[in-house]
Amino acid sequence: MDPSKLDPRAIGTLKAIMEALRAPVTGCPWDIEQTFETIAPYTIEEAYEVADAIQRKNFADLCEELGDLLLQVIYHAQMAREAGKFEFEDVVEAINRKMIRRHPHVFGDARARTAKRAKGSWERMKAAELKDKQSQHNDTEHNGVLNGVPAALPALMRASKLQRKAARVGFDWPRPQPVLDKVKEEVGEIEAALPNANRAEITEEIGDVLFAVTNLARHLDIDAEHALRCANDKFVSRFESIEMALHRRGSSPEEASLDDMEELWQAAKKRTEDVPPDPT
Repeated sequence: MDPSKLDPRAIGTLKAIMEALRAPVTGCPWDIEQTFETIAPYTIEEAYEVADAIQRKNFADLCEELGDLLLQVIYHAQMAREAGKFEFEDVVEAINRKMIRRHPHVFGDARARTAKRAKGSWERMKAAELKDKQSQHNDTEHNGVLNGVPAALPALMRASKLQRKAARVGFDWPRPQPVLDKVKEEVGEIEAALPNANRAEITEEIGDVLFAVTNLARHLDIDAEHALRCANDKFVSRFESIEMALHRRGSSPEEASLDDMEELWQAAKKRTEDVPPDPT
């Protein structure tokens, strides 16, 4: 059946479209040759575009980006179906069962209906599931505390998750101050290494600083990924102010001196610092 004749609001229509795109003879040549590995980067990219739309509070874009992300789920499920691994309905069943299992305070024990207890229940269920999965693995595999943190996560996010997992078993500083001291120590190691270090050594030291700063953010209950996104946005805003100011002068960043751009940067910085913070 031609998917264009089906209900555009039905999930079955999207499944039919993907099946048609992947059809060996009549499908799209590009879609046919894709694999889990080649599609995975697009899946990650679409998730970030969802986050970007949310940050911009653009709900029209959010609606579209959620559709793009849903397409990724359908895409992977179709490839799995072709390989005889699982169906889209198996994906739906798995998440439905997981959500019911991890929310006994909603679908079972009414006594657990507080945010704190709910989070604790989720973590206990998650830990029990991980333990069960680990018990099914080959005995030669290492089933450690840090298992289950995907290596493909953005580096800041993965660092934070690794630190939280280690903290749950007591491997953590008790307060933020020692973590701040560690940040200073790591910065000092970069400074000491700069005169003679090679690229590999500097890379390692920079990584240690970033890991320590992420740990400090965690101790202060700050999302390091969000903090860096805000810093990126601030940099873009201030640099665009430089470009506009230079344009008014009939100049550009390529033509301006560093001193000129630094002066404009400081002016842009002062303007943003004078704006009271958004209480929301």
